[in-house]
Amino acid sequence: MSTLTTAKPTHTAAAHRRRVLLASLVGSALEWYDFYLYGTAAALVFNKVIFPSFDPTASLLASFGTLAIGYFVRPLGGVLFGRLGDLFGRKRVLVITLLVMGASTVGMALVPTYGQVGVLAPVLLVVLRAVQGLGAGAEYGGAAILAAEFSQPRRRGLFGAAPSVGVYIGILLASGAFALVTQLPEDQFLAWGWRVPFAASVLVIAVALVIRLRLAESPAFEAAQERSKTAEISPVREVVRTEWKAGLVVFGLQTAQNVVAYLNLTFLAAYLTDTLELSSSTGPVAVTVGTAVTAVALPLFAHLTDRVGRKPVALAGIVFSAAFVFPYFWVIDHAHTPLTVTLAVAVSMGIGVGCMFAPQAAYYSELFTARSRFTGLALYREAAGAVTGGLTPLIAVALVAATGGRSWGVALFVIASCAIGGLAVGLGPETRGRDLAATSVDTLRDSTGTYR
Repeated sequence: MSTLTTAKPTHTAAAHRRRVLLASLVGSALEWYDFYLYGTAAALVFNKVIFPSFDPTASLLASFGTLAIGYFVRPLGGVLFGRLGDLFGRKRVLVITLLVMGASTVGMALVPTYGQVGVLAPVLLVVLRAVQGLGAGAEYGGAAILAAEFSQPRRRGLFGAAPSVGVYIGILLASGAFALVTQLPEDQFLAWGWRVPFAASVLVIAVALVIRLRLAESPAFEAAQERSKTAEISPVREVVRTEWKAGLVVFGLQTAQNVVAYLNLTFLAAYLTDTLELSSSTGPVAVTVGTAVTAVALPLFAHLTDRVGRKPVALAGIVFSAAFVFPYFWVIDHAHTPLTVTLAVAVSMGIGVGCMFAPQAAYYSELFTARSRFTGLALYREAAGAVTGGLTPLIAVALVAATGGRSWGVALFVIASCAIGGLAVGLGPETRGRDLAATSVDTLRDSTGTYR
């Protein structure tokens, strides 16, 4: 079924594609605005006002522990909402996840401190974090699928970059917001300043909701419904039984990307302030610049995947990240200036994360069949997030403590994760040009015309 027939009669197919692109970008921006706010607050705030302790390392570990809870819950949200998306449509589920995720983030702005209500403060924060993780578990996957399924095959990589760019726009907004509020006197920042960015997410929720309510359903989903009894199958059982090879590729690439990304996005702020004793604003400022560079690089690398394939670009990012991690830490450990820290972060994120992340919307969508695509993408991607995204800051903090404040243990951890990602992608198929309306594994062909 063509895109034109699924769009509203008053709009052309091209106009609706642009609306889908905007909806994917804004929704992903909200997801990662929310999630990165929490990651930054876990490094700079929650260990002081929600999890106070006489041992700074114990407080930081407790704070990052709640960060990990959100990632542990995300696979459950991915399975739950992914299954609904495969059975009843992408659009409906993306409206629900938007509201679930946004409401929990606004609620975090209202959480009282440990000094005000005692142990109830961390309990409330953990509950809100878990709810946030449920909604976020299907948000990127749904946005990526929607963008890929509405795109033209020859431009699927570029069009699919919209939710990836949205991720870094969201992180850019969140890191910029925290960079601003960290300029307040510390007592004001800890008392009320950190709450402002959380409350401000209500503005993004309103914009994203209006856009998503005006979308049509995905043409690939409607075509799959016509070809098979979609509502009578179990997408979860289907994707585990017949599409596990695709799942391993997703899990491996996501592992490498998560470790490199969260090294920069969550662990670095704590490392700079607690170990290197730099200003608390150094990390947010460096990440703000790094995310801006990545947001610009993503569509360039995504466009490259339409020309050379998904695998070469992803593998380039993996190899670069493994090779760059020791120089990255050498610069940060020895320079001790905000400018050099910012340059190291910009290179790591812009090239390493950029190359790994850019192909994902198209690559992951092409790996799975139409009737279990949402479930498969969300399940395996978020499972990797639970293992690596949630645990990376905890592992990195523990490795620094175990090595007496040195960074070499964290660098080896990054290299190991890149080895896992490189193996998975290297053994996986090239998917450029696949038919996204295919409803069985046997009908999925790679760019050379052979079955995977």
